[in-house]
Amino acid sequence: MPKWSDWPYYFAFNAKAKVSMSRFEPSNYVSYEKLNENVNIVRKRLNRPLTLSEKIVYGHLDDPVGQDIARGHTYLRLRPDRVAMQDATAQMAMLQFISSGLPCVAVPSTIHCDHLIEAQIGGAKDLARAKDINAEVYNFLASAGAKYGVGFWKPGSGIIHQIILENYAYPGVLLIGTDSHTPNGGGLGSICIGVGGADAVDVMAGIPWELKCPKVIGVKLTGKLSGWTSPKDVILKVAGILTVKGGTGAIVEYHGPGVDSISCTGMATICNMGAEIGATTSVFPYNHRMKTYLEKTGRGDIAALADDYADLLVPDPGCEYDSIVEINLDELKPHINGPFTPDLAHPMADIGATAAKNGWPLEVKVGLIGSCTNSSYEDMGRSASVAKQALDKGLKCKAAFTITPGSEQIRATIERDGYSKILGDVGGMVLANACGPCIGQWDRRDVKKGEKNTIVTSYNRNFTARNDANPATHAFVASPEIVTALAIAGTLDFNPEVDYLTAANGEKFKLEPPSADELPKLDFDPGQDTYQHPPAEGGSKLRVDVSPTSTRLQLLEPFDKWAGGDLEDLQVLIKVKGKCTTDHISAAGPWLKFRGHLDNISNNMLIGAVNIENDGVNKIKNQLTGEYGGVPDVARHYKANGLSWVVVGDDNYGEGSSREHAALEPRHLGGRCIIVKSFARIHETNLKKQGMLPMTFQNPADYDKIRPDDKISIKGLATFTPGKPLSAVVKHSDGSKDDFQLNHTFNETQIEWFQAGSALNRMKELQ
Repeated sequence: MPKWSDWPYYFAFNAKAKVSMSRFEPSNYVSYEKLNENVNIVRKRLNRPLTLSEKIVYGHLDDPVGQDIARGHTYLRLRPDRVAMQDATAQMAMLQFISSGLPCVAVPSTIHCDHLIEAQIGGAKDLARAKDINAEVYNFLASAGAKYGVGFWKPGSGIIHQIILENYAYPGVLLIGTDSHTPNGGGLGSICIGVGGADAVDVMAGIPWELKCPKVIGVKLTGKLSGWTSPKDVILKVAGILTVKGGTGAIVEYHGPGVDSISCTGMATICNMGAEIGATTSVFPYNHRMKTYLEKTGRGDIAALADDYADLLVPDPGCEYDSIVEINLDELKPHINGPFTPDLAHPMADIGATAAKNGWPLEVKVGLIGSCTNSSYEDMGRSASVAKQALDKGLKCKAAFTITPGSEQIRATIERDGYSKILGDVGGMVLANACGPCIGQWDRRDVKKGEKNTIVTSYNRNFTARNDANPATHAFVASPEIVTALAIAGTLDFNPEVDYLTAANGEKFKLEPPSADELPKLDFDPGQDTYQHPPAEGGSKLRVDVSPTSTRLQLLEPFDKWAGGDLEDLQVLIKVKGKCTTDHISAAGPWLKFRGHLDNISNNMLIGAVNIENDGVNKIKNQLTGEYGGVPDVARHYKANGLSWVVVGDDNYGEGSSREHAALEPRHLGGRCIIVKSFARIHETNLKKQGMLPMTFQNPADYDKIRPDDKISIKGLATFTPGKPLSAVVKHSDGSKDDFQLNHTFNETQIEWFQAGSALNRMKELQ
């Protein structure tokens, strides 16, 4: 016990230590003491300095004393601090949680309504329309949240990742979210990881969450950002270096003297788009920019506590990375990436010539700024800075121009501070506080489907047809200020660093590099209150009803258990050629409305994948009838006739979104196995969770041995064990055979998921 004279200090310390994780959960506390204790245990065991990401990840181990730790090899059992779900994925996550039979979530959890609002004619009207069209889904999520203790952010509140940054992320927290851009929170020193809904259910159920021990890629930043170069250019450059799969299985950890020249929200931008290199997540070390942001967003108590534990929230001196990328910010130039893939990086100085060489349309039809990647106060300010210069010279945008605020707080604050008026005056339309065109929620009418055109966005992804469902749209990603400049100029080959515009009076002028406040001089304006607290008395008396005739929602039925033998004569449903993202496997856009109804959403399964047999999409041969049909239709026909099937794919299969529908749909329609050259992390895990067999060719050249009409048997399941390959026997229609080895990454727990039919089935077995 402390001496009497020390009691004031004792109370002061303990009062300081009892800091709430958020203002919405006053009885859940930041636990740096426990984090520090676990880190010390692991550091002593490993007998080496730890990187920041190792500290936060290992600091959340379920068993820091006994856990086997080997980067890139062992599976870690972790205890995340909280869960966040966006409305499109929350439907299936909550349906699975309901199926678990548990009465309440075990960790703080939230639902965020941001994905179901279609951009059409403007923010307020689009929001009102979405509330009407999606009333059944919003009511389900609100009532499920109330019953099971989940906070509910109503439509119009903003994009999940901006809400997390403003309210829930803090240095050292471990958060999982049912969206691939959850890593946005790394800009506030958090480890925030995108997962499928089944993973979220595990954490909400109080079960340790499994993650393959990540490797750590260090990105050392030197120099200082200046001029037209922005935080977005850092990740555009990194994407060009590492490619869309270079970060797979790794956490990207930024460090070095250049970090301090980047704002907290700029760091979030960089971490957000780390999803495009396949990284597990990305993170920055705690510094004064984060402290200022915490204070400005009403969390000065967390900042003060983080100061006390500052050594915990930065990498240990002498820590080692698996690989290092170095970027000198003094030399970094503005970039623009695309089209059709986010890792095709071009300095702005080169894009005009490259576009002309490749036949990419130079006219910019639409410029779109905002999204979860770039919708901060600073982003909007820098864009307004560019727009104001054009207005002062009598110019407006030559291209159509849209603005998506990241949250209600950002919308209200930029409106109060005049940014919205400037952006509107230059020709912009402010959309709802939602994902909108970034995820294909865009009722675009200025071009016809199939018409070749160029758009530029400050978003994160630019896969074929992602934004507007038009496969001929060439989408490029850049910083908001570059997008604004290109929208004003109306052409892709305009480089604001060197090129001139013509003012209304005919004089030539150059745009000056943008400048804007990092944070508002006044406090943020919170705007409308859009949060629904779970009832204080609990939700045991509340009901959550799902109509059996609903086309939007459907209660889940358990998948069948493994029958105990090998999988014999699986019909090849489709052999996929080239890039196959989760957008190809389960498209978003208009399909988002079915995300809570497994049977209906399954009608989009693999409709965007390219069939190697004919280079067509959604056109495969039904081997039972000999006729060609859509992929989901053929799959349903096989299932109805008791024929299980397999998909064969290429590299980095399932890159992109965290959407578990891309795993649920194949399972629902009779799929048993996916065999590819390599997987994206989240999709591979999602497949395992649903009782599928994600397998990789031991020899990637074996992909070429498979023909579209083959039947494949998976052998060795009776002795299915971690690290032991399975074998495939391929029967060709001409009577010949091939056989080869298949690798997998299943651990013992995941094999139990397969045997039980799904992770959810296994959870019920253990209850």
